Amino acid sequence: MSTAFLTSWKVRVGLGILAFFCLLAVFGPWLVDSLLGLDPRENDTAVIAQPPGADHLLGTNQFGQDVLAQVVAGARGSMYVGLLGAVVGTAMAILIGVPAGYYGGKVDAGLNFLTNLFLVLPVLPLILIVAGYLEGTGITTIALIIGFFGWSGGARTLRAQALSIANRDFVRAMRMLGERGRRLVFAEVLPHLTGLIASMFLHAMIGAVMAEAGLAFLGISDSSAISWGTMIQSAQQQSAVLRGLWWWFVPPGLCIALIGTACALVNFGVDEIANPKLRVARPVSARRAKRLARAGAGGGS
Repeated sequence: MSTAFLTSWKVRVGLGILAFFCLLAVFGPWLVDSLLGLDPRENDTAVIAQPPGADHLLGTNQFGQDVLAQVVAGARGSMYVGLLGAVVGTAMAILIGVPAGYYGGKVDAGLNFLTNLFLVLPVLPLILIVAGYLEGTGITTIALIIGFFGWSGGARTLRAQALSIANRDFVRAMRMLGERGRRLVFAEVLPHLTGLIASMFLHAMIGAVMAEAGLAFLGISDSSAISWGTMIQSAQQQSAVLRGLWWWFVPPGLCIALIGTACALVNFGVDEIANPKLRVARPVSARRAKRLARAGAGGGS
């Protein structure tokens, strides 16, 4: 299955982009400091708002800080928020959605009530309020808030799928043989939801990155942390768009867009693995098109 998963060029490109940004987040600040001798927080008044050039590949901002160094440092903050927020949100969706669909009855009623409660809550205003009260506590808190308020939609989907799987013959047979419910949930039902969970994780990851950028743009973030969101927020405060300082806000925005594109590309491959119809459709359609083309050529001759 893993070999078939990696045969898609979309998956390879998507994983390559994600791997690049993960490596950039881990080793990037050290490489920028060691090889280029740049500090993302250093203010150099001699090169304020300088466009890209030989000394500063991505230019400098209004404070004389190197934009390349900030983009690299921001990768660590944004990727950290994205991964942690996705892990928290996906884990909560699994722990609430899957047992609700499998057990049914009172368990389903209680967990489904909790899910519906979070579904109807105004998530964005709540995130703004909670993050505003906890302002300055760090990007870890921001990631936990995003994950805590972003699980309900995934839990609802997992509940529906787990309910369908729980009524299949092989699950009923194992239940009649005396298998414990906990083992059935995690060893039999959950593996059938792997593709859906992977897609949910990718969606939650880009959602967390964009949510962090949105919170930073609104000024609700840790001002001492460097992320792509804080870079865009700082550029907006200094009117970078009106002043034509495109090199200040375009690189972090492009990085966020690339993360979203990479997650979407990998998701295409996950869908093909999870849905057998998608794996069969492409070769069958290609052969059918070739037969029609040959038939058309033969009729024309």
